[in-house]
Amino acid sequence: MEEQKPGTRFEDLTPREIVARLDEYIVGQHEAKKAIAVAIRNRLRRLKVGDELKDEIIPKNLILMGPTGVGKTEIARRMAKIISAPLLKVEASKFTEVGYVGRDVDSIVRDLTEHAVRLVRTERLEGIREMLMGRVVDRLVDYIYPLPGRPRRRRTADPEEEEAEVRRMANEEERFEQAKRLREKTRQQLRTDELDDDNVTIEAPEQGNKLMQVFTSQGMEEMGMDLQNVFDSITDKPKKKKRMKVGEAKRIIMAEEADRAVDMDAVVREAIERVELAGIVFIDEIDKIAHREGQQSHGPDVSREGVQRDILPLVEGTTVITKYGPVRTHHILFIAAGAFHVSKVSDLIPEFQGRFPLRVELTSLGEQDFVRILTEPKNSLIKQYTALLSTDKVALEFSDGAVAAMAAAATKANQESQNIGARRLHTVMEKLLEDVSFDAPYEDTPGVKRIVIDEEFVTRRLAELTKDKDVADYIL
Repeated sequence: MEEQKPGTRFEDLTPREIVARLDEYIVGQHEAKKAIAVAIRNRLRRLKVGDELKDEIIPKNLILMGPTGVGKTEIARRMAKIISAPLLKVEASKFTEVGYVGRDVDSIVRDLTEHAVRLVRTERLEGIREMLMGRVVDRLVDYIYPLPGRPRRRRTADPEEEEAEVRRMANEEERFEQAKRLREKTRQQLRTDELDDDNVTIEAPEQGNKLMQVFTSQGMEEMGMDLQNVFDSITDKPKKKKRMKVGEAKRIIMAEEADRAVDMDAVVREAIERVELAGIVFIDEIDKIAHREGQQSHGPDVSREGVQRDILPLVEGTTVITKYGPVRTHHILFIAAGAFHVSKVSDLIPEFQGRFPLRVELTSLGEQDFVRILTEPKNSLIKQYTALLSTDKVALEFSDGAVAAMAAAATKANQESQNIGARRLHTVMEKLLEDVSFDAPYEDTPGVKRIVIDEEFVTRRLAELTKDKDVADYIL
């Protein structure tokens, strides 16, 4: 498989093309898309700059400001997919200053590196998946129908014994050829998953000590090492015969073959390089660790400022020890986001504000935005629900009036209750199609059941949401 340099897979994408890719999934918020696209392109440009300046060019970190549900997280998530970069989303409120109970900020880099290793390993496996499946099928065929040894003819001088030997050889050859035909048929059935529910006995390694994995999940993460892997390397796991479904055996054998086929040392090297050159950390709820003006600095507020100061070295550039080795954070792009409806960006400590020189304000979504969100993106809610119910032979058809009515209901609910942005559309769609989803499949209707969602249908189903009463009683 051809190797890709980290962060350069889409190096020919211009910022304008990047925004066009984002427009396929996200409605509006052009300024935020533009700012992130430029920041990404500048990182790719840096890789082509001469060595004397390359290390001097640092990422221009951003702060995205806007109410919930306007697309802050989705922009970063889609951006990471476009450039195939490792992205980690964390919530700032989960971290606390050293000395308080909570997670260590260095775990951000460790988790990002772990994600990058999985990402690179998955990419490499995709290129050899067919080859690995061939090995899995071959091994399973040996477990299900072991191939007998080819018969060998015994020499004899007695004519009668010679004749009997000829007959025996003919019978053995027939059984051998029959076994080969049976194995070939089994091989084809294994590839088409026909035998997944049958039982098979295979040799599989014993599972590791789960207790150790639980113990090391958070309590000892600062050691920067995986104790489970240490103990596994000291003692070889014995293999044991186990009886299981063929489908489960496929997964176990595939994991074994993948471990043999992938050079994990090369995977780790590429993953660390990709983190250092193209990694993205999205820190959500950054406003939750801001010290609000007028409040006294004690108790939790001390911890909030402490988290900001602990994050500073990561953003400015430091080296974090992970179980895969040291990782430099100097060129990781940090994107912070928060609603800032109570606090302000200026409530963050000056040093923290200085590490995020770019600020973009995302606009609230209105009724026309909801109409576009329901219909335009490749993954729009209407397309999602239509695909889901089509699996139960239900064909949904939405009229323009129905879409407008849904958008109006979501807008009214946001105005009269908490404004949760586009997430309100999920609640509206669930309420709208609750009975349809419950009754499907329609066994009394032959073929495909066609259901037209028009304005009258929407008005009737969402009647309680449009009443001039407390909307919170009906909307989560």
